Amino acid sequence: MTERKSHLRTVRELTPTLEYRTIHGYRRAFRVAGSGPAILLIHGIGDNSTTWHTVQSALAQRFTVIAPDLLGHGSSDKPRADYSVAAYANGMRDLLSVLDIDRVTVIGHSLGGGVAMQFAYQFPQLVDRLILVGAGGVTKDVNIALRVASLPMGSEALALLRLPLVLPTLQLAGRAAGAVLGSTGLGHDIPDMLRILADLPEPTASSAFARTLRAVVDWRGQVVTMLDRCYLTESVPVQLIWGSSDSVIPVSHARMAHAAMPGSQLEIFPGSGHFPFHDDPDRFVEVVERFIDTTDPSVYDQDQLRTLLRNGRTDAAMSGPFDTQIAVLDAMDADERSAT
Repeated sequence: MTERKSHLRTVRELTPTLEYRTIHGYRRAFRVAGSGPAILLIHGIGDNSTTWHTVQSALAQRFTVIAPDLLGHGSSDKPRADYSVAAYANGMRDLLSVLDIDRVTVIGHSLGGGVAMQFAYQFPQLVDRLILVGAGGVTKDVNIALRVASLPMGSEALALLRLPLVLPTLQLAGRAAGAVLGSTGLGHDIPDMLRILADLPEPTASSAFARTLRAVVDWRGQVVTMLDRCYLTESVPVQLIWGSSDSVIPVSHARMAHAAMPGSQLEIFPGSGHFPFHDDPDRFVEVVERFIDTTDPSVYDQDQLRTLLRNGRTDAAMSGPFDTQIAVLDAMDADERSAT
């Protein structure tokens, strides 16, 4: 058998380097650092791979850490395209294929958590472990600002950011609000929200943001949820990381996902907001490394998957406090279901 040549150069530098690959005619940007077993970092909506700057170099001391810019974000192309979570999961599979990476521990934040879960659902044979950080797609609750932005008038509001003084005025008001709110969850999150907002005036970026948002959120909340398929993670080690004061995705979602995912582990960062890896990067790295060190990689078993799918979800697969289990069941009865 001919030995396969790797298309990801050996990277031993701990400082991430920005690289590009063209896939399906579109330029995909990603930052890579370190060597060893692979970790894939997936950012949230409107964000980009630099959001992981607080933890990527530290993780790169032991791992090959790949942080892509999702299509429509950062330095990747921003075409008129499919921005659903299923399409993003396909994009992650394609990037890993081009780089000759066979298996990864997937870490997804916010929208990236929903993409990570969808990736594990679509391509279980590629997943060693799953780490969800303030993940979207658990149930419908989401910050009211995202609900409003998903409306038709949301695109017009984003277009206003291109007018002189509009963005600076919003940033000034946001910084003032952050000073008032201080150490609250929203106070923690405002600087990152302003950072993301600063990238949106560019027309292709705002268009991609709107398309991505409308694929997962409407005026009622999140329309793509994972609770109905969480039982499929039975054989996959899962770590949940959440800020106790998350102002975007409530911490109650962490407890519901934990109850619905057999054998999952839950770590809540007291006082942290939607970006716990910014608020306490050292603890974040410690949790990730401990989780990897104390769990065995998932072993993909097609027969086991067939059995799980035939039997479906059972109440016995849930754990945790009774009221949380009831909340999970109520959410599955009331919410929209997964995309595919």
